[in-house]
Amino acid sequence: MAASAIMAAASVPTSAQEAKHYRFAYDQPKTTGYGILGDIFADKLKELSKGTMLIDQYPGAQLGQEPQVLQLVKSGDVEFCISSSANAATLSPQAGVMSMHFLFRSEAHLVKAIADPELSKAVKAMISETVQGARVIALSTLGLRSIYSKREIKSVADMKGLKVRVQATPTEDTTFPAYGAQIVHMPFGSVYTSLQTGVVDAAENGVNVYLANKHYEVAPVLSMTEHEANNSFVWVSDKTWNSLTPEQQGWVQAAADEVNKSQPAKAIELEHQSQDKLRAIGVKIVTDVDKSGFIAVADPLLDKLAKELGPHAEKIKNLIRAIK
Repeated sequence: MAASAIMAAASVPTSAQEAKHYRFAYDQPKTTGYGILGDIFADKLKELSKGTMLIDQYPGAQLGQEPQVLQLVKSGDVEFCISSSANAATLSPQAGVMSMHFLFRSEAHLVKAIADPELSKAVKAMISETVQGARVIALSTLGLRSIYSKREIKSVADMKGLKVRVQATPTEDTTFPAYGAQIVHMPFGSVYTSLQTGVVDAAENGVNVYLANKHYEVAPVLSMTEHEANNSFVWVSDKTWNSLTPEQQGWVQAAADEVNKSQPAKAIELEHQSQDKLRAIGVKIVTDVDKSGFIAVADPLLDKLAKELGPHAEKIKNLIRAIK
């Protein structure tokens, strides 16, 4: 039903006078950095197209979890979506480079890197060469990921034997066991119940994602390991892209460039506001995590994993590390 409705909408001819609506799907609530992204993109596209190209946002996995929505975008059944770089790795394994541990040295480094046009160009080239049916038009971030549980994680020693829900990527599957943890894969939508029932001892994500999805109710201790970045890509279906005039393509890319430039700093600001809210409701936030043990394990894996992933991954890793 949804797919046929989209296809029907896609077949309507566009004139200068009439507005066309496009679906923009993502799996986080509108109150997260994904909502910030969606608003920046929608507002800029509306402005540039003089109201002829309108974005309808579908947050909270209304059209499916990220791996499913990526397939819908590839097939042309959904026009735009956001996916984490980790889920992008299900289509293009080299995208896993964006979630390598301690590749980003700080929030400031992360903001500067994601907004860097050269990094954006390198990621787009990687997707262009490795994925059919969809293209990446912007990078964004939700900040740095940390670990949450019912207990404190103050050093790498506290990871030993811990069952941690991780994203299903070679990066996570290599790095978390190296810390001594047991990894568990599951869709994001299953994390709350799994923490509640003890299927997993811990999960990891950005501060705002932890807040917005109320994971603090079942894992009330947030340990600021800041071990990797919560990066994401904005995708457009090739079917949609090819249906646009060169002028419309220019508007879409300009709106995406605005995302690339301004979303990272706004997302980090939201992370800080979210920490304040969590403290106010009594969540324990452990800020004095000794990261040195984590870094000692992760650092040698950076070069090894990037090389195993491929030449695009190596180039992206080198670009990120070179940003001061």
